[in-house]
Amino acid sequence: MNVTGGEIYCLLVPLAEGRLLIPRTCVAEVVGYQVPAEMGGAPPWYLGIVGWSGRQLPLVSFEGLCGQPIVPASSRTRIVLLHALGSRLEAGAFGLVSQGFPQLLRINAEVIRPESLPNQMERWPVLCRARMLNDAPLIPDFERIETLIAEETSVSAN
Repeated sequence: MNVTGGEIYCLLVPLAEGRLLIPRTCVAEVVGYQVPAEMGGAPPWYLGIVGWSGRQLPLVSFEGLCGQPIVPASSRTRIVLLHALGSRLEAGAFGLVSQGFPQLLRINAEVIRPESLPNQMERWPVLCRARMLNDAPLIPDFERIETLIAEETSVSAN
């Protein structure tokens, strides 16, 4: 991670309700929304496939992964392209829908602390909730998200 004097650069990614806190090193690029090519038989959270740098990447809705309604795209919708942490995704990356422009920020131990998840969030692909000043963004569990994507990709490909 980009650490300077105990600071980490992160993106604060807006969702329909709440935000995600993602280390900047996980982010390949933020691009404008493009309509994905559908994947037959995929669950609603697996929105389809988008092209990026000559690759075809899975696009997912974090809200959908959490069992919440999937928000229709608007003029502010963006796609956050993320490097895969493991080797389960053939393309080596995936896209996550953002409900607005992500905000770059630096955080350190003085402004952030982990917070336990409410019971209804325990099944979500989330490591924890972070308390930052007046905000409480979620820290996503990328390994779990990648596993879910890989499982659906292999099912849909058959």
